[in-house]
Amino acid sequence: MAHSLVGMILGALISLQEVRSAHEYRPLTQALVARMNRLGEAFRAVVFAQIRIAVLNTLFTALYLGVALPIASVHLPLVKTMVVLTFITGLLPVVGNLISNTVVVVVSLSHSLAIASASLVFLLVVHKFEYFMNARIVGTRIHAHAWEILLSMLIMEAAFGIQGVIAAPIYYAYIKKELSECGMI
Repeated sequence: MAHSLVGMILGALISLQEVRSAHEYRPLTQALVARMNRLGEAFRAVVFAQIRIAVLNTLFTALYLGVALPIASVHLPLVKTMVVLTFITGLLPVVGNLISNTVVVVVSLSHSLAIASASLVFLLVVHKFEYFMNARIVGTRIHAHAWEILLSMLIMEAAFGIQGVIAAPIYYAYIKKELSECGMI
């Protein structure tokens, strides 16, 4: 978690850095700055996509907790807190969902095992749907097909675990841009 947080902060700082004129740099520095700019662009694209995904996930969770459950005469405590927590943790890819889903299931368990089970099923469905939406939203931002993002997430997860899943869209966007600039794709 700490590495992911530091990486996200570092990426934000790089992506928001003001760029000096390219003629002020020597060749190696120019090449490094160009790569840093591409990485910053990839990071911005993925972060803005993640914000959209967090909003979408929060909307589904709010509808479930604030509309669907009350219609079924189930009134859970801390609904507003769970919705806010879903948005805030949803800004962290994958891990954020695990955190907010755990909270929702535990609070649902305070009502009954059946409600906790229903919440778990609902959240699993939303979480799986979010994988595809994530790929679609991120793919649109970086000009990639959903299957490309999903494949990169799968490969990076196999290689690096949960950190790989989190970093996959950023690295994929960067590598794709880099290869495109070189005329290789």
